[in-house]
Amino acid sequence: VQLVESGGGLVQAEGSLRLSCVTSGFSFEAYVMNWYRQAPGKERELVASINHHDDITSYIDSVKGRFTISRDNAKNTVNLQMNSLKPEDTAVYYCNVVSDYGTNYWGQGTQVTVSS
Repeated sequence: VQLVESGGGLVQAEGSLRLSCVTSGFSFEAYVMNWYRQAPGKERELVASINHHDDITSYIDSVKGRFTISRDNAKNTVNLQMNSLKPEDTAVYYCNVVSDYGTNYWGQGTQVTVSS
């Protein structure tokens, strides 16, 4: 299983970024995909998820209305569109999938920094 994130960077508050995660090594269309983030000194938190059979999405309250998760099963890719970014969104963002046996797979992460 491989997960490779891209799209992070430095952006001013109220700006936008689009993160992408290209995956391989598993049947992408059969799994829920997740985006997590971890800010310095804080625990990793689940930001958004997208279901595999009906594309139902879920978000933590702090990003609702600003972030949109989407998937492209033809390209084995999951995306996170982030709008109206805030300094508190600064973190390393990780793509995640959980295997049938409960094993968590992670990408290397991509840094998002939002300046005020």
